[in-house]
Amino acid sequence: MQHHRIQATSIPRKASAVRRAGPPPPQWPSYQGTSQFVRTSPSGRVTVYVDPSLGGPGLQNAQDLVNDSDRVANANDALFGTTGGTVSVIIFALGGATDGTGGADHGGCDYTTGNAIEVCASFGNSARVSALFEAELSECSMGGNLCGVSTGEALSRWCAAQISNNALSDFTTAPTWAQDGMANYVDTTDPTDQNADSTGCGMAFLSWLMSQGYSLPKIAQALVALGATGTLAKLYADLTSLPAISAWTNFQTAVKTLPNGVTSDDPFGGGK
Repeated sequence: MQHHRIQATSIPRKASAVRRAGPPPPQWPSYQGTSQFVRTSPSGRVTVYVDPSLGGPGLQNAQDLVNDSDRVANANDALFGTTGGTVSVIIFALGGATDGTGGADHGGCDYTTGNAIEVCASFGNSARVSALFEAELSECSMGGNLCGVSTGEALSRWCAAQISNNALSDFTTAPTWAQDGMANYVDTTDPTDQNADSTGCGMAFLSWLMSQGYSLPKIAQALVALGATGTLAKLYADLTSLPAISAWTNFQTAVKTLPNGVTSDDPFGGGK
């Protein structure tokens, strides 16, 4: 989820204990400050840096991400059925925020152009950092096929929610889609990842599919295969063997039967 607006184990360390020497940082998409090397994960797949001006709370976020990053990477591999590459991550006050609401971004949607990841600090709640990291990592695993369109954005947010126990619950978009009149982004894919209505439609639609027994890994791999020009209707047809033309009608019928309407990104409880 490019330019996103997510409890890892905390192992307290003193700031003075952090190694100052380490691999040189990559060129970050936007961060221009000092990149303090923290550590590389045990697998060697994730190298974490932090903006030293964040002090102890930011350093704690960084240490927690090191401790959690291999779990996230392995879970991401399982979702996409592939083995991801190595990445570097910088934690800083993205957009000036230190509660995770600044989101995350990266430069591209594969492990070559997008392996320098920026994540917003979230003081006292490192699960949000892990979730934001997964949102970007999932896009790297899309191989450039879905990143930047509404289907890929919904998928990346669902990946982040699943690996973090929904640590980014305040990033919801499905209720916005419902309140704005439930536009049909099932038969049409929106060529942007910045529209809450199209992302929200995707979130609710994937919730509905999961509530019918289609796992997120199965959905993720089918969406990647469809690519950026694929639609949620085609995903529905591929998974259910039912006509794509029936996807929107059946989805709308299901939405109308929700007892409380669309109040979250998982209105059908498919991710539980």
